[in-house]
Amino acid sequence: MMKFASKMPVILLYVVAAALVAYSIGLALTSNFNMGNLMVWLLTAMIAAYTIWRKPLHTWFHTPGAGHIVWWCLLVIGVLYAGLVAFVAVSGYTNPPTGQEKVLVVLGAGLRRDKPSTLLRYRLDKAYDYAMAHPDVFVVTSGGQGRDEWVPEGQAMRDYLIEKGLPPERVVAENASTSTEENFSLSLELLQQYGFDENTPIVYVSNAFHCYRAGCYAKRAGFTQVTSLPSATPWRSVLPCYLREALALAYYWVFKTSSSGPMHAMVGLLDLNKRFFYK
Repeated sequence: MMKFASKMPVILLYVVAAALVAYSIGLALTSNFNMGNLMVWLLTAMIAAYTIWRKPLHTWFHTPGAGHIVWWCLLVIGVLYAGLVAFVAVSGYTNPPTGQEKVLVVLGAGLRRDKPSTLLRYRLDKAYDYAMAHPDVFVVTSGGQGRDEWVPEGQAMRDYLIEKGLPPERVVAENASTSTEENFSLSLELLQQYGFDENTPIVYVSNAFHCYRAGCYAKRAGFTQVTSLPSATPWRSVLPCYLREALALAYYWVFKTSSSGPMHAMVGLLDLNKRFFYK
């Protein structure tokens, strides 16, 4: 029994590594090539490498010199990143709607051809429930058309809500935005055509991990009264979404945007590969 207990950490390490490898293969076969998936693959490669070469790596990490420095750098980065992920997990629930909002903005999250992705359906279902419970709220579905999408996201999202039973006159599509920043700035321009302005109380719908940063962009777009309605995240998307959002949040705090800077070039490079990796 004691011998088995002493091997438990190693056994758990192998289990985690095997689970991550299987999960990474699943992502490669069933989803887009994006930053979140790339981060999962990097994490998988690191843990798998440590599992295979744990003894020499453990010795190197704990030997004075370069290995010791690398160990402490990895430890500090890991702790900071875990803190960011924890902040992302909690912050999405800190600004709930009051029920007095006049406008509901649904943020886009990708299509499968001309149908909302699972992640986006979670947002749309949440938006539908809120809109039906608040019959005076006006709905904007916001999202442009990606290279792998047959129609603009905003239009597909509007169609989805109408098919579920939302009256067509209560929902309008914004079809030109390519980022969360543009979701809000272009939605504001559209809303002004319907008699609303930046002082109109709005609530936006996104998955919980995305709500904090989305709120920052809403305020930067000019909205003064903003609340968030967080939706759940499909279990298979939790790891890539939270890993990616933690990085995106740190990037936002530095650059205050997602449309410029070094990471924007990286995202563009990944987008160029989408056509090949798209499933």
